[in-house]
Amino acid sequence: MKNINLDKEGYLLDLSAWSTDVAEEIAQKEGIKLTDSHWEIIFLLRDFYEEYELSPAMRPLVKAVAKKLGADKGKSLYLMKLFPGSPPKLAAKIAGLPKPANCI
Repeated sequence: MKNINLDKEGYLLDLSAWSTDVAEEIAQKEGIKLTDSHWEIIFLLRDFYEEYELSPAMRPLVKAVAKKLGADKGKSLYLMKLFPGSPPKLAAKIAGLPKPANCI
């Protein structure tokens, strides 16, 4: 990734450096091929961050997804299939946002 500074955990240091190309590169490093389903969550997260100025932890993320995309997608299991391990952390990283508070 050229000219993009990341912290030691792989989060962007300059949030304005994010683009869809940067997201693709970060996702590739994490072993994820982004689909339309991933992009829905990524853009939802970016909207959430713009509104609340924070990256959501799991519970608020699930609630936000359920509210905007419906109950079928607003489930932990759905998010874990898209972003294995810790969906809030991994999705925030790919979305170019800070690591969610309360996520180890």
